[in-house]
Amino acid sequence: MAEIGHGGKEIVERILSPSEAAEKIKGLTQVPIRAQIANEVIGLAYGFFCPLEGFMGKADVDSVCKNMRLANGAVWSIPILFDLSEAEISDYGIKEGDSIVLTYQDNPMALFEIEEIFEYDKKEMCQATYGTTEERHPGCARTYEYKDKFLGGKITLLTEPKINPPFDPYFLPPLKMREMIKQKGWERTVVHQTRNVPHTGHEWLMKGAWLQTYGELPIEKPLVGVIVNAIIGAKRKGDYIDEAIILTHDELRKAGYFGDHNHLTSLTFWDMRYAGPREAIFHAALRTNLGITHHMYGRDHAGVGDYYGTYEAHHLLASVKDDLNITPVYSMNWLYCPHCGEVTSEGLCNHRDEWQKFSGTLIRSIVMDGVKPPRLIFRPEVFDLVMECAEKYGFGSPFVTDEYLEKRTPVF
Repeated sequence: MAEIGHGGKEIVERILSPSEAAEKIKGLTQVPIRAQIANEVIGLAYGFFCPLEGFMGKADVDSVCKNMRLANGAVWSIPILFDLSEAEISDYGIKEGDSIVLTYQDNPMALFEIEEIFEYDKKEMCQATYGTTEERHPGCARTYEYKDKFLGGKITLLTEPKINPPFDPYFLPPLKMREMIKQKGWERTVVHQTRNVPHTGHEWLMKGAWLQTYGELPIEKPLVGVIVNAIIGAKRKGDYIDEAIILTHDELRKAGYFGDHNHLTSLTFWDMRYAGPREAIFHAALRTNLGITHHMYGRDHAGVGDYYGTYEAHHLLASVKDDLNITPVYSMNWLYCPHCGEVTSEGLCNHRDEWQKFSGTLIRSIVMDGVKPPRLIFRPEVFDLVMECAEKYGFGSPFVTDEYLEKRTPVF
């Protein structure tokens, strides 16, 4: 039975067998790619980005920028682009209609069937996608770093990527994730988008969303699962290391704060654009393709600085809700109230003068000091694992350092 993804298109894994791959790449030009493009090749080939089958052509880019839809009318909010300089195109002898081999880490990775070579105004793209042209916005900075030509066309993997430990159990592409959901008997699932190690505020964000999603379903057996989908991509110094993020989220299940019956940890390769409302739409499409029915959205989802309003993403989602096959679950902040003596929600507790919000700066300082915090901030099993990851994977730090960026084992 066909698995239908975002935009009403069937999800198909575009991966060649070894014999097919060996035959297809004979005599083809090889072009090396950077990590961001490799991440997006995986997203395209496995169906994470359905209905896209490859990097966008100009008509799709133009439609996405101007209408937040692909040229075929499907809602889509962020351009997925392959860039080369004019000089590189000339040196490689690339022209429209050619097929080339994309290499990563000195190995053939994907077949790229080039249908179109075009230009697009980067400032116009930034204004449409990020609502600003300021270079200090990380999405704009990334866009301005693109070279001057874009190539559109279909992508097919030449071989499945080898996912390195400890990430390998958590790579669940759309077809595999959908099968896993069926095996667990979940009628509804709600996704938690994350780039952080979970403190108890995150834990209760997930538990609150689980309750919201459960709704009117019968309770005799577990029918709803929380799916953590960690974003694995470009790292900046000071971010949590990827190993700590993925392993500590799964530790919430292993330590019993959730269970196999209601919790699953997974990952997606993607370099965050911090596009706020537009990234919220992209996340809806991505998680629809994973077979997830509900999506958590908190304050300033996928935003950065003061570029977007607190609930601007919620409003944009509402404007296209009839074109999305996923239900938004909106959440207020979870915080600690000493009067209540518990973690609670802004929407429940009225001891406003006593609220103690989970400060990222404070949490990081606690982790840096290595002193185990109260259970109401960090579950002890989570904190212990953060420290273990620092020694095992982070060269002594749970946060990204120059040494980590230089020496870490690649995720794939």
